[in-house]
Amino acid sequence: MALVQEKTYTIEDIYALPEGQRAELIDGRIYMMAPPNTIHQKISYSVARRISDYIDKKNGECDVFLVPFAVFLNDDEINYVEPDISIICDKYKLDDRGCNGAPDWVIEILSPSTERMDCGMKLFKYRSAGVREYWTVNPRLKTVSVYDFEYDEKNGQYSFDDEISACIYEDLVIRISDLL
Repeated sequence: MALVQEKTYTIEDIYALPEGQRAELIDGRIYMMAPPNTIHQKISYSVARRISDYIDKKNGECDVFLVPFAVFLNDDEINYVEPDISIICDKYKLDDRGCNGAPDWVIEILSPSTERMDCGMKLFKYRSAGVREYWTVNPRLKTVSVYDFEYDEKNGQYSFDDEISACIYEDLVIRISDLL
């Protein structure tokens, strides 16, 4: 939920929050983040581990990061997000603060409090920033929505029981139900 505001917030305001308080900043508005629940954490860790194992097996160059991990989507002071899973292939985007620019692949695990933002505002932000692939995983409905922003070939909605092909890796297939 957005904080009532009379000003445009910046990344400096995010870093000034009390220790342990997580929030995202989108177009100068702060959105507080609640701690994830158990199934959210289990899905996030299992999917990230599956992707990381695939990259390691292929001797790939990409890195997988779990939340909390700072992503500065745009070259501005009013946008800061913490995707549940970020896959970054361009090492030059990484520094001590996080990722400067769009990750190659972003995965968000939906919760009732984040679903509208993850499927609306963040979908738009990720696409316009240059993210190549975006997944939203809905534990309540047991579905995954895939957005192939690079080629628009593999867009669709899948169940946890479906084999879901990654867009940026031709031979990576993930079945969420196998990971739980």
